[in-house]
Amino acid sequence: MIRSKIIIAAVVFGYAFGIAQNKGNKVNKSQLEKVSEFYKIVDVPIDPNVKLEVGGLALTDDDKLGVSTRRGEVWLIDKPYSQNPSYSLYAKGLHEALGLAYKNNGFYLSQRGEITRLEDTNGDQKADVYKTIFSWPLSGNYHDYSYGPKFDKNGDMIVTLNLSWSGGGKSLVRWRGWMLKVTTDGKMTPIATGLRSPAGFGINPEGDYFYTENQGDWVGSGRMTHLESGSFAGHPAGLKWSNDEKSPLKLVPEDIEDNSGLTLYEYAKKVPELKAPAIWFPHTILGISTSDIVYDTSEGKFGPFSGQQFVGDQGHSKIMRVFMEKVNGVYQGAAFPFVEGFSSGVLRMIWGSDNSMFVGMTSRGWASTGKKMYGLQRLVWTGKTPFEIKTMKALSDGFELEFTKPIDKNLGGDTSNYKMVTFNYNYHKTYGSPIIDQQKAMVHAAEVSEDGLGVKLTIHGMRLGYIHQIELADLKSASGESLLHNKGYYTLNEVPGGTLESMQMAMDKSDKKIEQPKRITKMPKNWEKGADEKIVLGTIPGLKYDTKEITINKNSKIELLFNNNDDMIHNVVITKQGEETPLKVGEMALGLGLDGPDLNYVPFTDLVLAHSGTVGPEQSETIYFNSPSKPGEYWIVCTFPGHAYTMRTKLIVK
Repeated sequence: MIRSKIIIAAVVFGYAFGIAQNKGNKVNKSQLEKVSEFYKIVDVPIDPNVKLEVGGLALTDDDKLGVSTRRGEVWLIDKPYSQNPSYSLYAKGLHEALGLAYKNNGFYLSQRGEITRLEDTNGDQKADVYKTIFSWPLSGNYHDYSYGPKFDKNGDMIVTLNLSWSGGGKSLVRWRGWMLKVTTDGKMTPIATGLRSPAGFGINPEGDYFYTENQGDWVGSGRMTHLESGSFAGHPAGLKWSNDEKSPLKLVPEDIEDNSGLTLYEYAKKVPELKAPAIWFPHTILGISTSDIVYDTSEGKFGPFSGQQFVGDQGHSKIMRVFMEKVNGVYQGAAFPFVEGFSSGVLRMIWGSDNSMFVGMTSRGWASTGKKMYGLQRLVWTGKTPFEIKTMKALSDGFELEFTKPIDKNLGGDTSNYKMVTFNYNYHKTYGSPIIDQQKAMVHAAEVSEDGLGVKLTIHGMRLGYIHQIELADLKSASGESLLHNKGYYTLNEVPGGTLESMQMAMDKSDKKIEQPKRITKMPKNWEKGADEKIVLGTIPGLKYDTKEITINKNSKIELLFNNNDDMIHNVVITKQGEETPLKVGEMALGLGLDGPDLNYVPFTDLVLAHSGTVGPEQSETIYFNSPSKPGEYWIVCTFPGHAYTMRTKLIVK
């Protein structure tokens, strides 16, 4: 056996992808049933002796499915479309393989520190050649994930390298935070930097590169960005290596100003290399842990969305749909909900030869609404066409919607059936961003096309650089069907002709901050002798507090210090008694929508006794509250969307 430069090390898994959140997840069973009429999720049975924590998927020339895993294995699955597949171990001893491709009778995968080619030269279904194609340095940091490769139209490989985490995203060794191009004979060319956690990327039929990002420092919300040679995607850590002679750009970290008060779109006007996202995925609404990208090249064999993109979300255990267009040479478009309810966290998707979609999943350490630790499923179109918004195209004074079925013309022409809100995110070093500058836009006119498949909306209040949420709650098809999904989110960077002709509306400059009387961050004045008891609560990896149980006395003055030493956002919410109470409050938080950030993801409900604000990574907050007068078991829970499923501490009142 030949092995070249394989490095094997123990890894502590963290959160490259953020965590589960989705409105209505438990999941919304009624919605799942509706969707399953059109798209069915089918299990691919997994050998009980195999821990298939999927990192990558690739089909061989003879239609066997290769699966790389986070545990450093590659499995070969024969008859993967059947309910009786067979598994054979193709390769092992690898270092967290989070990508897989097949070309020239062999597999290619990214390990922590290299691209490796695996080849079976004697036909025994096992790799006997492990060949290093190209390697990069390792820092030992747990956050140094590597993804890919994917082959471009020239036969070259594209890979992306995650930033390290040390009090924020860091590029501790060369090329962390970059997209690289590597030839099969090992020649490397850096393409772009500014990446933080680029778990998903894709190459469209025209050969253009896109990657997905999820919330973190310098990243307000999940997004998809078009990358070209010399592009800067927003996180300055990777600019550390722009002095390398191979670097296609010369920006340095010091060129990027923190707390400028600008959005990413606005800041890109100052820094030409900075690419504004083509698509924003609103945080906790459409996802937080965006993953893989696949293009619908089925020409109608997977439903009515040919040419569009499907984007996975690890934490939400779901797939979203993206319609993309190019306006004035700039990519932009709309994101829509598509299918949720997968068994674990969606990380990888590829097309099967039967035009079904293989979906590979993993959850350990990264948590997801799908409760299984790992999974492999297929998404199959039933042949029925759902009633959906098919496309959403920008106009200089509105949007043009196309539907998969003719709409009721009377309802379609009624402007009251359309609602639009515009909003944005801050571009700053701080972990994530609240929704900022949220304003209503007005649908002034709705002109339905002759065939009923389209409607032209004239809108007052469109804004360049903003996300535009469209909602069609009461629209129906000509046959009386309701939309399967009635919201879309368009990222408007350009308009046809280059001039925005939408009439501007009067801006509401009022302070949107909402008072939350159960969040007390200063010691009450009537606590003359201070707190009776002091609690310190922290976090540990895996969406957990660092203490399973806390005991306090009834009728006591409590001071609680919450130290968030995790690398993502959390809060502390004290709830009433009841095993189901934490989940109930968590589900209420999921339904807050665009108002969630302003409310610290804490709903107004009598089930909540006290709470903190949202606390960013490596930050803290102290709150004060009076313990209940009734002894019993209460709960401390994190209600940041999705976290309530696992992040709880029992509060025993004596």
